[in-house]
Amino acid sequence: MRKKRVAILISGRGSNMAALIDAARDPDYPAEIALVVSNRPDAAGLAHARAAGIAVAVVDHAAFGRDREAFEKALQTVLESHRIDLVCLAGFMRLLTPWFVRRWEGRLINIHPSLLPAFKGLNTHERALAAGAAFHGATVHFVVPDMDSGPIIMQDRLRVRAGEDADTLAARVLALEHRIYPLALKLVAAGEVTIGRQTTEDGRPSRNDG
Repeated sequence: MRKKRVAILISGRGSNMAALIDAARDPDYPAEIALVVSNRPDAAGLAHARAAGIAVAVVDHAAFGRDREAFEKALQTVLESHRIDLVCLAGFMRLLTPWFVRRWEGRLINIHPSLLPAFKGLNTHERALAAGAAFHGATVHFVVPDMDSGPIIMQDRLRVRAGEDADTLAARVLALEHRIYPLALKLVAAGEVTIGRQTTEDGRPSRNDG
C-alpha cells in the first residue's frame, strides 16, 4: 500500500512535528512526512524539518491581513502542489475556516492538550488546575468547523498531582502528546480509523495515573 503523504502545519518549535517525523522513519509506518508548512517565517520547527530532509514552506498569514480565506487558499495551493493526502496540525496557531476544513474532511487531524470535550481552546492546563480536575491529558481528533469538537481518535491521561503548577503539568501532558500523535496518525493513514469509525482498542484512553 502506498504511504500517505502528510503535511504538518506548525507555528512554533514543532515538538509534536518532531515526534511525527521520528515515527515516520520506521519503514513500516504507513505515512511519510512530505512537507512542513508554517504560517510564521521565524518558526523554530522549520530548521528541524530542513535538517531532517523534509520540504518546508512558509505561508505568512500576516501578508493576508484579516482575509483568512485568502490565506487558506494560498495554503491549499501549496498542499496541492505537494500532493498531500493528510494534514496534521502541530501547534498551528490559526483558526481554520469552514472553507478549508470541509476540503480536508476526514483527512485533517489535530492534537489538543486536554481530555476533550473538557477544556476546549487555550490555557488548558491552568483551567484544569483551577477546576480541580483529578485527571488531565491529551486528545487527537479529526478537525471539524467547530473548534476542538471533532470526533476523537485517541486520548491518554494522567493524574494531576497535588500542588503542581501549570508548567509542570504542561510538560507531563506534552510527553503524552508525543506518544499518542504518531499512534493516531498511523491509524488514520492505514485507514483503520475514519470519521464515523473512531473507536478502536488502541484509541481508548489509557490509565496512566502516575
